[in-house]
Amino acid sequence: MADSQKHTLRTVLKYIRKYMPQIGVSILLAGITVAMTLYIPVLIGRAIDFIIGEGLVNFWGVIPILYMVGIITALTALLQWIMGIINNRVAYNIVRDIRNDAFRKIEALPLKFIDSHSYGEIISRVIADVDQFSDGLLMGFTQLFTGVVTILGTLFFMFSINAGIAVSVVVLTPLSLLAARFIASKTYSMFKKQSEVRGEQTAFIDEIVGNQKVVKAFSYENRAIEKFDDINNRLEKYSLRAIFFSSITNPSTRFINSLVYACVALLGAFSVISGKITVGGLSCFLSYANQYTKPFNEISGVVTELQNALACAARIFELINEPSEAPDAPAALAEAQGKINIQNVYFSYTPEKKLIENFNFEAFPGQKIAIVGPTGCGKTTLINLLMRFYDVNSGAICIDGTDIREVTRKSLRQNFGMVLQETYLIDGTVMENIAIGKPDATLEEITAAAKAAHAHSFIKRLPNGYDTHISESDSGLSQGEKQLLCISRIMLCLPPMLILDEATSSIDTRTEMKIQDAFKTLMKGRTSFIVAHRLSTIRDADVILVMRDGNVIEQGSHSELLSKKGFYYELYNSQFAD
Repeated sequence: MADSQKHTLRTVLKYIRKYMPQIGVSILLAGITVAMTLYIPVLIGRAIDFIIGEGLVNFWGVIPILYMVGIITALTALLQWIMGIINNRVAYNIVRDIRNDAFRKIEALPLKFIDSHSYGEIISRVIADVDQFSDGLLMGFTQLFTGVVTILGTLFFMFSINAGIAVSVVVLTPLSLLAARFIASKTYSMFKKQSEVRGEQTAFIDEIVGNQKVVKAFSYENRAIEKFDDINNRLEKYSLRAIFFSSITNPSTRFINSLVYACVALLGAFSVISGKITVGGLSCFLSYANQYTKPFNEISGVVTELQNALACAARIFELINEPSEAPDAPAALAEAQGKINIQNVYFSYTPEKKLIENFNFEAFPGQKIAIVGPTGCGKTTLINLLMRFYDVNSGAICIDGTDIREVTRKSLRQNFGMVLQETYLIDGTVMENIAIGKPDATLEEITAAAKAAHAHSFIKRLPNGYDTHISESDSGLSQGEKQLLCISRIMLCLPPMLILDEATSSIDTRTEMKIQDAFKTLMKGRTSFIVAHRLSTIRDADVILVMRDGNVIEQGSHSELLSKKGFYYELYNSQFAD
């Protein structure tokens, strides 16, 4: 745990190093404000010494001191305000940098990481954990600097007034530090568990809210509530423990500091009686003793908050330190002709569960290849490998004789147009959604693509036509209309190779027939891979790959496969036999 904490702290310091000039200015201002604050008790002590007794007050000595106290107080407040602005700016700039790095890491992570972690848990790290970290960081900047300088400054002034009493203060101080350190060691692990369970809770809420129709359709509400209660109870348990340990820090240090103050008062009273110190000097010393112990209370609170901040930072740095996907090769794939060779490919998502083994296939430019088979046979996995969402374990996939691992992912994917069963809309206008693959497209090009995808008619019925603002969660569009927009994207880009994964699954039969005609025109001269469950849509495919358990068990044209009366024959008849 200690090593993990040190590693997290070192990482935090790397982010802080960039802003050392601003932090240096903040420390300088902290020193000046503390020096002026500590000078005020000296002035008050002098003023008290001018009050000798009843009727013996030297007003001409007191009034200038009071003026000076007022000026110093106003100047201190101004410098503290400036210091607060600097600290806020530094803290939130650091948080911005961490969030930027986290988001860039998410974009660079291999899909296997995203697929193996819940979206809500990842979101919790980037949003909630970073917020908690920023709170602790800001408290550290605003209170830690001032507290440390105050302690050093008060020690200097106390030794200059009376070294004997100052030594007693220094001797008793470690008790406060030991108490704070003991409690801090207990709080980190509790805050770490609290942060982890909070992420689990966020993920569960995201899952339930995002699938509310399924929850209601299967009457899952009560079981969802039970599971949420279990997570919530664990969060309550860890939160209470963390809060308990953090809440006893301040009272513990205050108790010890009160002992220090009482000791100073007692020793000071004897010194006044013996004439070693004036009443004004004792007043000044008591003020310093109070200011000396106060930062320990604040620092103990800061230490507790920093434990929470470091626990949250550890989770976000775990994400940032995750291995990125393999770096791109320097070469870019030119516009492909469409010849694809799949040679001795082996692939599995997990080593213990084999999927694709010794897969070989060759597709020629302009061919229409259909991929069919039962659920889980490897159809979508093959698409993932072609798009290089996952890399093969062994073997090679070559386009026009070039291994796809030897070209950049961007150039590879620009040569493919892909329409999935699951639609995806960005937060923007209809025009921006269609032009996502070609941002510089003109309105005429976008309109032509929408007409080719049979989406133009419903787009014109929207409140602002192509300028209507839509998003994934609040678009007002049906699933079929969303899918037509996704098809429009492909019609706009016209890439040399196509991947259609149940591309018309959410579209009515009449529109589907029109889309199929548009696809026939689009696929002319383009190598096309079509994943389909409805076998009626792929009868005219040049080659049909029949997959089962990750292997191609049959391949050929529709008529050839039917004549073999094998697995494809059974699949086809299961859909169309009387």
